[in-house]
Amino acid sequence: MQRFDDKVVIVTAAASGIGLAAARRFASEGATLVLADSDLAKLEHAAASFDLPLRRLRMRRVDMGERAEVEALVAYAVDAFDGIDVLVNNAGVSAFGYVSEIAPQMWERVIAVTLSSVFYASRAALPHLIERGGCIVNTASISGLGGDVGFAVYNAAKGGVVNLTRALAIDHASDGVRVNAICPGVTGTGSTAWMRKHSVIMDSFEERLPMGRMGRPEEMAGAIAFLASEDASYITGINLVVDGGLSACTGQPAFRKLVETAE
Repeated sequence: MQRFDDKVVIVTAAASGIGLAAARRFASEGATLVLADSDLAKLEHAAASFDLPLRRLRMRRVDMGERAEVEALVAYAVDAFDGIDVLVNNAGVSAFGYVSEIAPQMWERVIAVTLSSVFYASRAALPHLIERGGCIVNTASISGLGGDVGFAVYNAAKGGVVNLTRALAIDHASDGVRVNAICPGVTGTGSTAWMRKHSVIMDSFEERLPMGRMGRPEEMAGAIAFLASEDASYITGINLVVDGGLSACTGQPAFRKLVETAE
């Protein structure tokens, strides 16, 4: 199935994790790709496995926290392929700590990469997306839908992505541009590798996850590709939760297990 034949797709933070899986999925379905990452060597190494001809692939080093570089990425894609059909805003960074502990510079960096990059990339791409009836898919997070202990900055940034997605969708539906986001739960990427080394952390997560495991980057990529495709032609303004059922729970204890233990 080649849902993205003749479609130009930008994917940010594409050298690893969800971004790499999304790029690979789009490539497998016929897309022409413009991939961005802060680590160009890593991106080039990862993209080599796609086996795409130069006419279907461009790569660029981009610091997504810098407005000029984000805007230049969009201009580069338009110059290379005469337009854009899909923008995947996937870049994001996190920081652990309470508001009283986080340095202002860390706040500014997390907001710049995780939230402001979505604004600047979308702003630059919109004229081209309007011209071709394209769409935007953002990578938000379930951490943008609720709070996490010690992740205030990340919660704020991803919460901004969630509501910016909604606002962009309603503002530009009449222009023929759809805007959606996925909200992943904990996913097995490089950024969570340290968690998988600690059985206490993994046991705690698996106890709370109805499906009993972390998500896979390929599962997030499937959701991104769906939202970017014509299969989702009447879907806009949603933040699609992809979390193995984690956020379906109220957060209360597992009463049945507690009762069985008490007995």
